[in-house]
Amino acid sequence: MTAFDPAELRQQFPALSLTQNGQPLVFFDGPGGTHVPQRVIDAVTRYYVEMNSNRDGAFLTSQRSDAMLDDAHAAMADFLNARPPDEIAFSQNMTTHAFNLSRAVGATLKAEDEVVVTLLDHEANSSPWKALEERGVRVNWVDIHPEDCTLDMADLEAKLNEHTRVIAIGYASNAVGTVNDVKTIVGMAHAAGAMTCVDAVHYAPHGPIDVQALDCDFLVCSVYKFFGPHLGVLYGKQSAIDRLPAYKVRPAGHSRFETGTQNHEGIAGALAAIDYLAEVGREYGSELAGRYPGFTGRRLELKTAMSAIQAYEFGLFGRLMEGLKRIPGLKIWGIADPARFDQRTPTVSFTLEGVSPRQIAEYLGQRGICVWDGHFYAQALIERLGLDESGGMVRVGLAHYNTAEEVDRLVTELLVLVSGQEGLPAVA
Repeated sequence: MTAFDPAELRQQFPALSLTQNGQPLVFFDGPGGTHVPQRVIDAVTRYYVEMNSNRDGAFLTSQRSDAMLDDAHAAMADFLNARPPDEIAFSQNMTTHAFNLSRAVGATLKAEDEVVVTLLDHEANSSPWKALEERGVRVNWVDIHPEDCTLDMADLEAKLNEHTRVIAIGYASNAVGTVNDVKTIVGMAHAAGAMTCVDAVHYAPHGPIDVQALDCDFLVCSVYKFFGPHLGVLYGKQSAIDRLPAYKVRPAGHSRFETGTQNHEGIAGALAAIDYLAEVGREYGSELAGRYPGFTGRRLELKTAMSAIQAYEFGLFGRLMEGLKRIPGLKIWGIADPARFDQRTPTVSFTLEGVSPRQIAEYLGQRGICVWDGHFYAQALIERLGLDESGGMVRVGLAHYNTAEEVDRLVTELLVLVSGQEGLPAVA
């Protein structure tokens, strides 16, 4: 297998050449949205030039547009290992999908029915379900273990009963990186007679997803988190979709979760993003094919791509965590034991004694290092950890285009910060 080469791949991402004060910008902001390869930009432009049209016309540009849309649905089905492409729906974003889905599911629920959500999740996978309380549906919250920011599985089991109809669960926490045991949770849900909605937005850029193996009923993710345009994607198991009412206009003949004219140019970019990942699989993942018996073609290429990316990111993440642990006064929130890194993504959040998360983000931003601070829409988690009033956390997220040199630059700047040499409060 060709050694994973971020330098070669970085050449495909124009934004990675940006500089600030004569230094390259460092992008550790991937959990909020990744950059895109040139082919994605080209695909969006090409759509406007060669196929800009609405659906189902009897003329060339509409036919080209329809063909591209069909290809994009098939590509996303390959990415998630969905069965027919009509189990895939695009939309404005994941949040839009979640509200549309909760409304459709809510129409089938009664006042005594219950929905389970978790304190670990992004608000987009809890607020849409909490909105069903206006129908009389009860919403139960699953707690976490604060010491490592993992789900309390015993509490989850205790929340399940004969009234449970939906479990909304995150594949991975966008705030602290915890990867949940989704397959086990889906099994628990189905044993209780409940359906599952998995938020895979944060996990999708970091590892392979197989909705058939998970057996989940619905899964949502966002293309702009894995190197494409701002779009949401919904996978719905056909048997689960068939149980729900359709909220759409009568003449619309396409997916019930694709209302109105879609962002066709963005979907063209999504297709290009999948093509990019498939190329990564061909270049760097060939020796990983044995992990995926029965997979062929693009589906195999995408699985091996994400496995190769995952392996590279794990190595880089170990370097990052070692560096952060050297910094006096820095607290890592979430799993910090290297033996358990397979239970998390390469995203780490921390606080620093004596310095607010915003101060840290501004300090790093002035030095060309992009990180996020705050609650990252994981509001319930930040509140549970008691960090809401103090500004939340600083979040550093690695992507496969990041490098060891960038990690070392971040650690060096943080060490300078805690030494008090830059005019901010020194860490006691």
